[in-house]
Amino acid sequence: MEVKAVAKHVRISPQKVRKIIGDIKGKKVESGLSSLKFMPQKASGIVEKILKSAVANADHNNNMDVDSLFIKNIIVDSGPSLKRFRPRARGRGARILKRTSHITVVVADEAK
Repeated sequence: MEVKAVAKHVRISPQKVRKIIGDIKGKKVESGLSSLKFMPQKASGIVEKILKSAVANADHNNNMDVDSLFIKNIIVDSGPSLKRFRPRARGRGARILKRTSHITVVVADEAK
C-alpha cells in the first residue's frame, strides 16, 4: 500500500531539491532519514520533514508497520515564482525570480 505526503509552495528552488532526492529514492525509510540528517544542504531538512510526515501518515491513518516502509518515489515540481525587481543602472530594473517547489513523497510497504 502506498501513502504520500505533500508540501506545496516551499520557498526553495526545485533544482536544489532535485539534487538531494536522487540519493534517497528507493531506500528504506530509516536509511533515507539518516542520509538526510548528515547532508549540509537546506533542502535536506525540508525533505526530511516531509518524509517524517509521510511515515506518520502511514502509521496513523493506515496502521502500517513503520519498519518495513521504503521510499517509493519523490517528486519535485515547480510552484509559482515570486517576481521581484532589483534596481539597475539608468533607472532600469532587473527581474529576480524567487522560485517555489511542490514536493511529494510516496512511501510504500515492501511487497512480500
